Amino acid sequence: MTGDTTSWQKLREFKGVDLTESFVLSWTVNTDSLLIDVDLYLCSDHPFYERPRPSEQACFRPAHIEFPHCSSIVIAGSGPGHTIAESAKFLRSGRISNLRRTGEGQYEIMGDFGVIAILADRPMIRLKDPTI
Repeated sequence: MTGDTTSWQKLREFKGVDLTESFVLSWTVNTDSLLIDVDLYLCSDHPFYERPRPSEQACFRPAHIEFPHCSSIVIAGSGPGHTIAESAKFLRSGRISNLRRTGEGQYEIMGDFGVIAILADRPMIRLKDPTI
């Protein structure tokens, strides 16, 4: 690893969330963006945090983690050679254990689904409208 590795906790895009308590539901490619459909754990300092109902353990919200202008997805151990849409078809769901920036435009997301290297612009979190 290079000296410019940055944990998700230090990236402003993830302020007020806990990725290690979040769960990936699916992966899709929309035009040139990678969209990771997640149940996102919101911390109490997140602007959309709501106190959990009595039957809930925490505040989870449906969301996408979007990597715009994604030019590469590499699943650890699979090697390059697939388009990003083809690669996304092989990705599984599961709990996230880590996400880090490993260089300019380079990210790694790890979890029950393995280690995924992503080459893209800075990620964005987009909460879904729960009324839809």
